[in-house]
Amino acid sequence: MQIVTDSGYDLSPQQEEGLPIHSLPLKLTLNSVSYRSGIDIQPEEFYSMLENTDDMPTTSTPSPGEFLELYQKIAETDTDILSVHISSGLSGTLGVAQVAASQLPHLNIQLVDTRTLSGEMGWQVEAAGRGALEGWSLEAVLQRLAQIRAASEIIFTLPNLSYLIHGGRISHLKGLLANLLGIKPLIGVDKADGKYYERGKARTFQRAIQAIPAYIASKFPEGTHLRAQIGHANNPDAASKLREATEALFKCDWLPDFTISPVLGAHTGRGLVGLVFAPLSSLPA
Repeated sequence: MQIVTDSGYDLSPQQEEGLPIHSLPLKLTLNSVSYRSGIDIQPEEFYSMLENTDDMPTTSTPSPGEFLELYQKIAETDTDILSVHISSGLSGTLGVAQVAASQLPHLNIQLVDTRTLSGEMGWQVEAAGRGALEGWSLEAVLQRLAQIRAASEIIFTLPNLSYLIHGGRISHLKGLLANLLGIKPLIGVDKADGKYYERGKARTFQRAIQAIPAYIASKFPEGTHLRAQIGHANNPDAASKLREATEALFKCDWLPDFTISPVLGAHTGRGLVGLVFAPLSSLPA
């Protein structure tokens, strides 16, 4: 079985090492130059560029032709292909993959809408890669992804809403008012439609960081044993504060922190910090 994905996921280098996955890069354009996220531009360079330009980045999906080329190439080794993608509620990537797959009916291409992005999507991508390494059946891997998808959640906050407003991810008027009032939202991705929804808000960024574990405590009792992972957009100080606040309420099995990829950071800007979490008891063994 071959695993295909896109660069809408985030994993730490330790998690990603050795995974047998084929990733098609999403693209971003900044200062009239187009980059393949994670290939032509890396996070450190991207966030540095954002700090030194007034230009707003834009993003785009891979083309159907790129998917066709990849599917055909890897099918020479194995015609069973599991294609795992960023939420259809936030990107058109899955739709592009569907167009390409429909032109290859002789291949067994199974498409998966993760209904999320970033590190939470990364958990599903990693599970698919581990399953392929261990020789699991397609059905067994799909079942594991469904279990992870149902159990996990991502929640983040950010100091500046301008990029989300520009990208159309939140209401222009609502975003401008929030920026004007200094309100920092807690944002999550709903599993029903895979879109962003507000999970709470705070009057400062520091309070918003503290509000993330408080939000988790509204869902699970304090002391719950969590699998957890922090992601940030070039903001290790905020990541450290979020870890401390979370550990004050929960027992955590921490995965290594990850940096938000350039194509995702194009919609958030520098400074975002977030948490992927799930009760250990709800995850597959």
